[in-house]
Amino acid sequence: MLTCGSSAPGQVPRRGPVSLVVDPADPVASSAPAQWAAGELESALTQGGYTVKRCGRIQDVNASGPVIMAAGIATPSVPESLSLAADRANRRILAGGSDPRGLVYALLELADRVRLAPATAFQIPSPVTERPANPVRSVMRQFTSEPLDKPWFHDREMWPRYLAMLATHRFNRFHLAFGLGYDSLQRVDDSYLLFLYPFLLGVPGYGVRATNLDDAERDRNLATLRFISEQTVARGLEFQLGVWMHGCQWPDSPRARHIIEGITGENHAPYCRDALTAVLKACPAISSVALRIHGESGIAEGSYEFWRTVFDGIRNCGRRVEIDLHAKGLDYRMIGHALATGMPVNVSPKYWAEHLGMPYHQAAIRDLEMPVAGHTGAGLMTLSEGSLVYTRYGYANFLRDDRKFTVRHRVFSGTQRLLLWGDPKSAAAYSRMFQFCGSTGADLMEPLTCRGRRGTGLPGATRTGYADARLEPRWDWEKYTYWYRVFGRALYNPDAAPEVFERQFSGRDGRALQSALANASRILPIVTTAHMPSAACDAYWPEVYWNHPMVAEARPNPYGDSPAPKTFQNSSPLDPQLFSRMSDCARELLGSGRTARYSPLEVARWLDDFAAAASRDLAIAGTVRPTDLSRAAIDVEIQIGLGRFFAAKFRGGVFYSMHEQTGDRRALEQALDFYRRARTAWTQLADRAKGVYAADLSAGDRFSVRGQWADRLAGMDQDIAAMEGRLTAAQLATDPRVNAAIEKALADPRRGPAPIRHTPPPGFRPKMPVPLEITVEHGGTPWAARLYYRHVNQAERFEAVEMEAHDNTCRASIPGDYTDSAYPLQYYFELQEGPDRARLFPGFAADLLNLPYFVLRRAG
Repeated sequence: MLTCGSSAPGQVPRRGPVSLVVDPADPVASSAPAQWAAGELESALTQGGYTVKRCGRIQDVNASGPVIMAAGIATPSVPESLSLAADRANRRILAGGSDPRGLVYALLELADRVRLAPATAFQIPSPVTERPANPVRSVMRQFTSEPLDKPWFHDREMWPRYLAMLATHRFNRFHLAFGLGYDSLQRVDDSYLLFLYPFLLGVPGYGVRATNLDDAERDRNLATLRFISEQTVARGLEFQLGVWMHGCQWPDSPRARHIIEGITGENHAPYCRDALTAVLKACPAISSVALRIHGESGIAEGSYEFWRTVFDGIRNCGRRVEIDLHAKGLDYRMIGHALATGMPVNVSPKYWAEHLGMPYHQAAIRDLEMPVAGHTGAGLMTLSEGSLVYTRYGYANFLRDDRKFTVRHRVFSGTQRLLLWGDPKSAAAYSRMFQFCGSTGADLMEPLTCRGRRGTGLPGATRTGYADARLEPRWDWEKYTYWYRVFGRALYNPDAAPEVFERQFSGRDGRALQSALANASRILPIVTTAHMPSAACDAYWPEVYWNHPMVAEARPNPYGDSPAPKTFQNSSPLDPQLFSRMSDCARELLGSGRTARYSPLEVARWLDDFAAAASRDLAIAGTVRPTDLSRAAIDVEIQIGLGRFFAAKFRGGVFYSMHEQTGDRRALEQALDFYRRARTAWTQLADRAKGVYAADLSAGDRFSVRGQWADRLAGMDQDIAAMEGRLTAAQLATDPRVNAAIEKALADPRRGPAPIRHTPPPGFRPKMPVPLEITVEHGGTPWAARLYYRHVNQAERFEAVEMEAHDNTCRASIPGDYTDSAYPLQYYFELQEGPDRARLFPGFAADLLNLPYFVLRRAG
């Protein structure tokens, strides 16, 4: 409790005495993490000018001064829950938790308030009780580059502050990953910690070693790993070790400084088993091991005996350690081998491929990832590029209701790697999506994850990519503290009060900047959802976008996983079930029948709206002087430019597709006009980034993820010139449909919500049909209505059935033989209001933050 003496209610007297009571008889309050968190609160108060006295009993408190009491509480009984309560005058405050972690969160909440909102830090008008929405809230930091990552890896001053920040924002797991610097072991330059084990320890009986690595450095690496894991657990977080590479030979790599010696075909699996056991015994704070088991691990897919041997390395460590299996290339046979160890098993599918899409789960994966009977992949990737191709970029077939493993979604950082992101409302929507069909949370790859991959990290470069040293924080993660705050707090509680996020933005200008950042943060996830020339983050980088040409396929073209012809306007959305391509949109406008899918023209409208809102907010914010705010303002300006660029280019792509399909000159002129507008927007954002960010912001060795914004202009100019070259031969079309299509494309594309009412059933029973009914409001009679349904299994395609209409009511059923399944069901409706007007239901709400389809679980 906090007793405030003669101060105003809710306020602690400046530089007054404060008694901090932590009862040693309370098992929660006396736990090591809670003791650490009490120290953090004491430090915050001391830095704020207060004199703090630590007490073990309430009887030891000087009654004339304020008292803070930390305690475990019996309710709520949900793990990691916290409570903050005050008396009517805000003079007595209790910080409590259902367990040590919950109490840690309560104490760190008070510390956060003291540091960022001291005037109202202890104003608690009504009791606060919070409990976690997602059981696992994880952040992944990767070691991928010796020059860029070795400094932070061994920085023992940095780790306590970084981990304290994660705990403050209620992450409960830290994932330190090794072996993700390469997806292929060809042409390896930077092999440091790539095949992890020999860089940490020697395993008796094997003679395996990394060349040019002395024992002292090897031992230092293990000591650092032990230090990080112990510091993590001391702050109430779990520590996960990511071992993403088990291949140990890198052919065609003459510049690799470290080569692995002593591995043979016979001892490879036993060595990995025994080395993993040795690491787990040397670092007892490790409670989970993440493994990539598909071909990019360097091990041929289908190597079940190899992985069963490695799993034994976890079983042999003598304690309970989770096996976290990356989902790509994973099947139930492999999961069965992991379950046979008796250890808890988790499967981590990618959320929105290797990017960040809008806050829902894509209704369907791209056609390129749908399985084809009899197709087999090549090289090490026989399964993930063959029969298991659908496991590459989504939750695949892992959300069965009878599963004996947990599912946690892994969020790759392909969309946004440098620019600050922060929208609390979107984060809350993502939080709810990470609970999808019983999922247990998320593992977020943090910003800067891809910096320096594939040997592109250079000595002297910074991870943040700043050329302006005035913008460089002491530690790279400090730029992104708002990213951690927004995601961590929302993952814990998607209904967190706005004040939680406002603390980092003080005053009118700060609030305006916060709003600008929120609007700007909506832009790139929309782009990723609607336009996906490559699902791979080492090819497609919309943040520093390599210009995909319209007139002809590029040579070379980094977007290999794109439908032919591999041009901008023909690229698939990442959710092709709900979004249409530019080429399809043009075909529909020209008269082949409109679908209800969201068109690139609607997407362009969304992007323009968010860019305009961010721009208005930024103008209100004016010139912000503190460095952390100026960094945010710069990144907002660049994202506004990206929104305007993609909006104009999407429109240009639709018009150029019209020209391709008709030869019409007016459509070509419109395409050129929008393309030039897009180039102007790009020029402005490139000018803003000049001098702020370095010339090479490499996130890999492919040309599409190297360089900087200004480098992309030449490709745009080349494509625009090629488009201008087609003007001479282009003629005005005589078909009136063309002019009508152009007018439609220039009109406002917004459709509004479908006028439908529908009450979803509470669940379904296997083998029983699911009758569904919609009512068209305002007495309208639909031209046609269709029900789309599918198991929550991305290896399957949607089924569709025409609904029977009776006046303004339409009915259809999901058949009983279809419900005889271990999977939940998902469904939505398409309302055709005429030959040229259709809408989806539920579709997206005005804020674009809802699940655009319904999900049914088994009844009971």
